[in-house]
Amino acid sequence: MTTNTQTSEYVKPTVRLAVDELAPKIAKAMNGLERAATEGILEKPLREIVKLRASQINGCVYCVDMHTRDAVAGGDVWRRMSLVAVWREAPYFTARERAALALTEAVTRLADREVSDTVWAEAADHFSPEELAELVWQIGIINLWNRLGATARPWELSGDAED
Repeated sequence: MTTNTQTSEYVKPTVRLAVDELAPKIAKAMNGLERAATEGILEKPLREIVKLRASQINGCVYCVDMHTRDAVAGGDVWRRMSLVAVWREAPYFTARERAALALTEAVTRLADREVSDTVWAEAADHFSPEELAELVWQIGIINLWNRLGATARPWELSGDAED
């Protein structure tokens, strides 16, 4: 007997609260902040893996989906994106990316402990002060998006599972 594990009846997350529509001035400001962050000096592939890792930690399905898709659309590969959650063990990340991912995890998990001097020093070794400032902003911004997404679930996923 064979079992078909594919189904066309996926469980679709429901929107809890349309925060963008209900607080449009704040949504507009947040979108402006996001636009400013994307015009910075950090390379797009790095920004995407940082956003993806924070989103994984925070459990934001919308952001995990979006940043995986954005990374691949920007030229990154599915294999790397599928291994971001286990970046320490995966051989596909540069020292610079590893420093950014370590800082991302530390900042995202601030409630557990402060960002250690070791993590900070490693990031400072791989990023100029301007890049490091931008990286901290990137991490802060994605964490806010994640908290909106994971709490209010204000956005629907687009596309099919095969996309």
